[in-house]
Amino acid sequence: MPIAVVTGANRGLGLETVRSLARRGYRVWLTGRDADNVTAAASALSREGLDVRSATLDVTSPSSVNAFAERMGDEPPIDALINNAGATFSGFNAEVAQRTLDANYRGPVRLSAALLPRLAVNANIVMVSSGMGELGNLSPELQKRLISPTLTREQLDQLATEFVNAVARGTHGAAGFPSNAYSVSKALLNGFTRVLARELAGTTRRVNAVCPGWVKTRMGGSSAPRTLEQGTSGIVWAATLDASGPTGGFFRDAKVIAW
Repeated sequence: MPIAVVTGANRGLGLETVRSLARRGYRVWLTGRDADNVTAAASALSREGLDVRSATLDVTSPSSVNAFAERMGDEPPIDALINNAGATFSGFNAEVAQRTLDANYRGPVRLSAALLPRLAVNANIVMVSSGMGELGNLSPELQKRLISPTLTREQLDQLATEFVNAVARGTHGAAGFPSNAYSVSKALLNGFTRVLARELAGTTRRVNAVCPGWVKTRMGGSSAPRTLEQGTSGIVWAATLDASGPTGGFFRDAKVIAW
């Protein structure tokens, strides 16, 4: 039985991804920050006859991530890791920038590193990203740095620090960043996708970023044109790729899109 882990999964895209993978025969770990919410969501899916387990996991907390990784050490290897947890915050200042990057960029980096030893040899890692992370939202100089074929984790972290510091000084625009922390966080997440794919080269593990589009969720709002089923289809596709599947790409509806 294949094993999947989905973060931020007690509602919206995460919950629908859990349901879709479980219906395909996966045992799915439904995770999220709030123990009551994840337990209730997993219980509801279990009543549908699906093999869903729940666990509390806050990707912004190193101790929570480490505790979950230790717990998974007693389980079979993970076949699919879906980094879905994400956040947006009202306002725009250095604190908002820091919190957004910690949830949407550093969280997936942290969890992917912690679970790497627990992944199956043919595992898929999926970064749930966004079209708002496209490089066109950044200055040409920043685009050049992010698309570099020699980009490293350290350089990504440096860019993250530069953004937060520039927001604090009010110079982020002059530095080439948009006034949108969510956009920057997803651009960095896409950069990490490319870095991790290069690090995994020579193995049969794959990592890809997926844009679900503008979906009717609490974050997307009721006016969004896409359904949960439409939004999750590309995520599930990337999570279930076989050994011949692509790696290091950015996709929407299983089709390559520009970084």
